[in-house]
Amino acid sequence: MRAGFITIVGRPNVGKSTLLNRIVGQKVAIVTSKPQTTRNRILAVANVPGAQMVFFDTPGIHKPEREMNRRMVETAIQSLKSVDLVLLLVDVTQPFGKGDEYVLERLREVDRPVVLGINKVDRVNKTAVLPVIDAYSKKLDFKEIVPISALEGDNVSALVEVLARWLPEGEALYPEDTLTDLPERFFVAEIVREKILEATRQEIPYSTAVLIDAWQDAEGLTRVEASILVERDSQKAILIGKGGSMMKRIGTAARQDIEAFLGTKVFLGLHVKVRGDWRDDKRVLSELGIG
Repeated sequence: MRAGFITIVGRPNVGKSTLLNRIVGQKVAIVTSKPQTTRNRILAVANVPGAQMVFFDTPGIHKPEREMNRRMVETAIQSLKSVDLVLLLVDVTQPFGKGDEYVLERLREVDRPVVLGINKVDRVNKTAVLPVIDAYSKKLDFKEIVPISALEGDNVSALVEVLARWLPEGEALYPEDTLTDLPERFFVAEIVREKILEATRQEIPYSTAVLIDAWQDAEGLTRVEASILVERDSQKAILIGKGGSMMKRIGTAARQDIEAFLGTKVFLGLHVKVRGDWRDDKRVLSELGIG
């Protein structure tokens, strides 16, 4: 039996959450086309024959400009120091840049085995993958390099076998039926934020957070009240929409997913609040579990 902790790191939007969801077989991290979607460290457990893999999905490593972003990057970097194995995920469709070099510099500072996953190979010709493998193999002593498509599932099973092989021998760290250590409230807030990201454009996604204000379980119904934080009145107007149309659209989509997640009927109350400095407000960030 092998068991251990694996952190998934990489630049924003390389597919870390998509890969994690596919490996564990359930949606534990929201996924959108927008970078910096993941803000928190998400733990998820995957049990495979002969091994238990405990994954940390971390925020994308990027140049931080706000306190929120600084905490996000620090979360990712700190995770490197407390795991048995690191999975670096890169996007084969993107050219190597300063951000990639910064991630590699952080990996050189920790004494942990590193496996490289080259993602999104379904989007390029197979001949384009070999030069990327060759280039990365010269930059760090990767234990193994595995090309995959997290979205399509191509070669993901091979990657899982590689990761299990590099874990230390030992007993399972969590009961077999454990999926994550995060509370239901976290996932409900993330579902609401996912629907906001899907429905809005430009600056709205990065200026928005969701706080659960109240939660009441009754017979056959869970009542949830949540606040959506934005930074400006103009953003509040966009989220509410003409006659409340945007808020209704977001609320309906979120409620349907929350009901499927909780397995019960849900009343979802959403309230938009303007908080101009929330991304630099340490109290709010701590309440959101960021950093």
